[in-house]
Amino acid sequence: MSGPSRNTPIVEARALRRTYEAGDVPVHALNGVDLVIERGEMAAVMGPSGCGKTTLLNCLSGLDAIDGGEVLIDGAPLSGMSDRVRTAYRARNMGFVFQFYNLMPVLTVVENVELPLLVARRSAREARRRAVDSLALVGLAARADHLPDQLSGGERQRTTIARALVNEPAIVWADEPTGDLDSENAEEITALMRRLNQERGLSLVIVTHDIAVGRRADRIVRMLDGRVVDQGRSAPPAPPRPDVGARRDRDGVGVAPVER
Repeated sequence: MSGPSRNTPIVEARALRRTYEAGDVPVHALNGVDLVIERGEMAAVMGPSGCGKTTLLNCLSGLDAIDGGEVLIDGAPLSGMSDRVRTAYRARNMGFVFQFYNLMPVLTVVENVELPLLVARRSAREARRRAVDSLALVGLAARADHLPDQLSGGERQRTTIARALVNEPAIVWADEPTGDLDSENAEEITALMRRLNQERGLSLVIVTHDIAVGRRADRIVRMLDGRVVDQGRSAPPAPPRPDVGARRDRDGVGVAPVER
């Protein structure tokens, strides 16, 4: 993407506000959030349930409207775009990874990955070539012709990461990417995201309850009651790895091993 210099932050939020109505009671999901994510940074957004983490991700990415403030992605103000232009901008410049994969069950792995490019009217040949390259990047080239229900949970999440990368985005947003995985797959997905961040300079903003993800990130952005309360760059040291096959609860604490 041309335009802003490499010194421009990849994400900049200024006095961001988002309010929902719960019956007759306004809920201030975001209450004056200021946040900067540097280019090439891997940032984990953490905090208790209901603190505004996912709302923040949705507003920063333009999936949700904002009620006040401003969001700039790579120097471009999202609020100044029409819905059509913002949707096109998002398709060209952003990738998304979700907890529950959002894969089309009737499409093969490679067809799922190439779908964003076909929707963007890239040629079938280019879309397939880039999808195959993206799958190789996440170690799934051998599974390209499988259907999603033939994959493990970790392989499905790798597929969603490949899909998020296929358009070579400026930034990838991830919402609880390890939340549906056991500890072994969660660790592999977290390591993969960190490798892509370090080797390719990929900018990542990850909403998570999993402290193991936070420990891998460059920075933990902590939220409480719709506000960013801490943006420290240091994460606590990692504890000993739990036994392979153990599950994690939503706060990253290992619990009993899963029957296999």
